[in-house]
Amino acid sequence: MSELVLTRKSSRLFRELNTVVTVAAREITVFLKSPATAIMSLAMPLMMMGMIGGNLMQNMSGGLGFDFGEFMLVGMLVNMLFMITTMGMTSLVDDHDIDFNQEMLVSPVSRYSLVIGKIFGGSFAAIVSMTGTLIVGALMGITLPLGKLLLILALAPLMCLSGGALAMIAIGFIKNKKAANLAVMLVTMPQMFLSGAIIPINNSSGALLVLSRLMPMTYCLDLARAVVYAGTPEYGNIILFNPAVNFFTIAALTVICLVIGTFLFARSEKNR
Repeated sequence: MSELVLTRKSSRLFRELNTVVTVAAREITVFLKSPATAIMSLAMPLMMMGMIGGNLMQNMSGGLGFDFGEFMLVGMLVNMLFMITTMGMTSLVDDHDIDFNQEMLVSPVSRYSLVIGKIFGGSFAAIVSMTGTLIVGALMGITLPLGKLLLILALAPLMCLSGGALAMIAIGFIKNKKAANLAVMLVTMPQMFLSGAIIPINNSSGALLVLSRLMPMTYCLDLARAVVYAGTPEYGNIILFNPAVNFFTIAALTVICLVIGTFLFARSEKNR
């Protein structure tokens, strides 16, 4: 009897994993078949890192006590992961229009597997943008040691999942593509400035402090920078929280956003 139960559990787990992989593969295929999307994923870092970041480097890097270029590069890498993954979630609105969401939800698999597969599929474009950010950074003379870059890449799935889960809450309420794009920008742009992606927030106070602590990207950035600055004299001036606190906070916020967002998404499709 116990072997039968174990077999059924294993079969169900395999089915859920297969669902995640299948949905993610579909999103990657859609991305590869859209040259304009791929070009935008590479062009975004040029604007964000090259123009905004370059201007900040020239005007505010003096007197900080640490290398602003490296600080900004890590921030932009995490920001690209968040922004592009979040923007990719708006494709759920297109799937809504062609009834693809309905077809997925009636399948005998967990809704969370469908959503997680969607997020991981959308994160492929985010990795492409991350590559573009590294290229632009290299052209600006800013690089990261390979070992530390690999550690950031290892954390990338968690960061993409966090960003995608947050976007699901907005998508759960909106079924218009223009409104969805606007909602995503309202989710991502404040985080870029308030979470410390390009501007240090160590001395933030009042409402800005509260907002920054509510944003998942704050903890993702701090965790990524903890990896980069570990063992350096600048660590204490840059890092806000213990890496373990960052990791568990990211995990907790991701689970909360994923549960709420998936519920809202499934309910909106059910009430059509």
